[in-house]
Amino acid sequence: MELIILTKINTPVIGWVSDVLGMIMDIIFRVTAALGITNIGLCIIIFTIIINLLMLPLTIKQQRSSKLMAVMQPEIQAIQKKYKGKNDSETAIKLQKETQAVYDKYGTSMVGGCAQMLIQMPILLALYQVILRIPAYVPSVKVYFEQIASLMMKQSGYIDTLSSYAVKHKLPVDKIDYTNMNRVIDLLYKFTPVDWADIKNAFSSASELSQQLMNNVPVIEKMNEFLGINLATSPFQGWTPSLAWIIPVLAGVTQWLSAKLMSTGTSAQQSASDENSMAQQMKTMTNVMPLMSVYFCFILPAGVGIYWIISALSRIVQQYFINKHLDKIDVQVLIEENLKKKNEKRAKKGLPPETINKKAISKAINTDTTVKKDEEEEKRKQEIIANSTEYYKKNAKPGSIASKANMVAAYNEKISQKKNGKKNKTAASIEDEDVKDGE
Repeated sequence: MELIILTKINTPVIGWVSDVLGMIMDIIFRVTAALGITNIGLCIIIFTIIINLLMLPLTIKQQRSSKLMAVMQPEIQAIQKKYKGKNDSETAIKLQKETQAVYDKYGTSMVGGCAQMLIQMPILLALYQVILRIPAYVPSVKVYFEQIASLMMKQSGYIDTLSSYAVKHKLPVDKIDYTNMNRVIDLLYKFTPVDWADIKNAFSSASELSQQLMNNVPVIEKMNEFLGINLATSPFQGWTPSLAWIIPVLAGVTQWLSAKLMSTGTSAQQSASDENSMAQQMKTMTNVMPLMSVYFCFILPAGVGIYWIISALSRIVQQYFINKHLDKIDVQVLIEENLKKKNEKRAKKGLPPETINKKAISKAINTDTTVKKDEEEEKRKQEIIANSTEYYKKNAKPGSIASKANMVAAYNEKISQKKNGKKNKTAASIEDEDVKDGE
């Protein structure tokens, strides 16, 4: 069951940020309308790109923290292994102190990577409020519905008429206050072209309202239609496939591509160890989030799906260039920059500056790089051996050295199976034949 969700949210911080973002959306709508384009879909696209650009500095900071974590992770894991299985308070204190020492060495903090996420969270939540509740936050859109609602609420029997549409759109009828104009606009915003045609017939006797419907409904339908899809209604209107279903599908695909590209930028951190819980969580999120996107974009208004798709595409483009940028930055430079900022804060508190243990950091970086190279080299050797073995098995000619080598290999494998007690029936039959031949 859908909820009435268009009226403004009153939650502190999120509500305030939503008002600011609504102002931005309203400006975009006014500008595009001045250019002769009154389309909410286009406004959502422009709005999403602008907001992603405004959040770019936070995104870069977060990715820089992730790159630094890739180098720190082996040291942190070593400390965790050191105290694994010990749950007493003294061990917990030692674990925390040694872990903090690693963060201090690299000039960062345990909450450094989370700070950007905490800042972004209210912005992201506010974004959804604005996209979900366009008329509530965009006065330039609301005015068209307001002109209709104000006259409709003066008509006798309008509550019974609107109640039937609330039932049709699976809204909680008992929770709708039809004496509240904002609630009436909430319902009108969900109307399809068929609903508007019916409402014109229902109030055809009210001349002034009929005139407003004749003037405003074409504008409203034009605003909410994007590529033949009504942005105010959810794509799922039953199990019969429709054009609107392409929105959740694209949302899932773009979310998956975005997550994969982001994981590429932090691949070192993810592949550092199978015991790295953060890496496992990232892998899970990469697989689960696209599926969640598909589900929510099916049940929420199509405008949310448009936002989701454009936001993912924006992140893909941004992440590509961020990865290129971070590849050129030396980890040592990141550490020096972090430590410089940290010492500036310490100076304000009257504390002495901290210094970098360059030798230890260089060793950690080189060790991490060497381990990765060794793993790649070993993997490459195993692939070569496997390919060569497979080649000679398939291409060995009778009586050739390769054929004899295969016989030796088969004999050794047979002996090994016998020692391990894993002989199969085929091996047993071959052995019996060898015994008979010997006799």
